[in-house]
Amino acid sequence: MRLLIVNVNTSTAITRALAEQARAVARPGTEVEGLTPRFGPESVEGNFESHLAAVAVMDRVMTYERPYDAVIQAGFGDHGKEGLQELCPTPVIDITEAAAHTACLLGHRYSVVTSLDRTVPMIRDRLTLAGLHTRCASVRASGLGVLELESDPTAAARAVAHQARAAVERDGAEVIVLGCGGMAGMELTPEDTAGAPVVDGLTSAVALAESLVGLGLTTSRVRTFAVPRPKSVTHWPLSPALETPHHP
Repeated sequence: MRLLIVNVNTSTAITRALAEQARAVARPGTEVEGLTPRFGPESVEGNFESHLAAVAVMDRVMTYERPYDAVIQAGFGDHGKEGLQELCPTPVIDITEAAAHTACLLGHRYSVVTSLDRTVPMIRDRLTLAGLHTRCASVRASGLGVLELESDPTAAARAVAHQARAAVERDGAEVIVLGCGGMAGMELTPEDTAGAPVVDGLTSAVALAESLVGLGLTTSRVRTFAVPRPKSVTHWPLSPALETPHHP
């Protein structure tokens, strides 16, 4: 089984970290390959960057030439998953939904701790679109940008722990969700979270992807995620890796 972990930004360091974390929890025999978009923002922290990253992620997957069994989009609250579901013949898992679904199995309500405050509305919108918002107690910002989370893990863990405790003690959360791909691998203690379990979207997505592949299940082609109708799409894919687009 080969899983593609697609970073939404162009930081190769984050891509490596995502792939390493995925490999640490993957089953024996599961191959993990990290993909970095060939263009786009170095970090995704707003709507413009998120929409641009969505195109870059689809371009990267469509110009990948080896067989694969599932795709994990490793951006929290970002756009593009629905497009990938139309294009890919395999399951497509978004770490936002993977984390929230997992958290709902562990407690009555969950809270998300993310990076910057400006990303909070985007995450709320993504949870609402997925029908997961009613179990969300709060979405809190750590105040650190994506690249800051990578550059100073100790400070990042302190900032996330502060918001996690507040989510439990003030918002009624029973589970904490790490709301940024850059938080993959962050370790928090029960003291950090006032006893609440911590869910990481990437590792949750790996487990879900392996389960769907093992069950022989993939995206429904009825209506919403039907394969795109055949037509000419100018300059697609944008990357020069392939001269013609790869279709499922």
